Amino acid sequence: MDEILEILEKDARATPKEIAKMTRKSEQAVKKAISEYEKKGVIIKYKTIVNKELLKDENCTDVLALIEVSISPERGSGFDKVAERIYSFPEVKSCYLLSGGYDLLLIIEGKSIHTIGNFVAEKLSTIDHVRGTQTHFILKKYKDGGDILRRIVKDKRIAISM
Repeated sequence: MDEILEILEKDARATPKEIAKMTRKSEQAVKKAISEYEKKGVIIKYKTIVNKELLKDENCTDVLALIEVSISPERGSGFDKVAERIYSFPEVKSCYLLSGGYDLLLIIEGKSIHTIGNFVAEKLSTIDHVRGTQTHFILKKYKDGGDILRRIVKDKRIAISM
């Protein structure tokens, strides 16, 4: 992967000037490359990762679930059309085709366990070609998108030995 993309993937706030210094390219060349990546759809959007556990806001109590979905592929389009129907729901934050016992892995966000349960019962399981699901609720995040969410506080006490 291009080094400009690697830098932006780690820190989307890096400016073209900073990237130019890191890559030993001109700022204009960096701006041009970024613009081309955006036009081609290589760069889809810039995003902030929020550690919601540190917010004391009661409105940030979203529940996340991983749902494994077993589907039968459609003739002519395979898994793609079924996956497209599934990932079109606003509750679906991510959708991946897998190898192994299940075909799709979904990351779902809802206001409660009940809203996710309703999503599975009323929306997901009613789709043609969906044969089965298995839901796992995320209890705590330690790392997200390659970033560690927990700040480790070092003990400031002096060690005493006898």
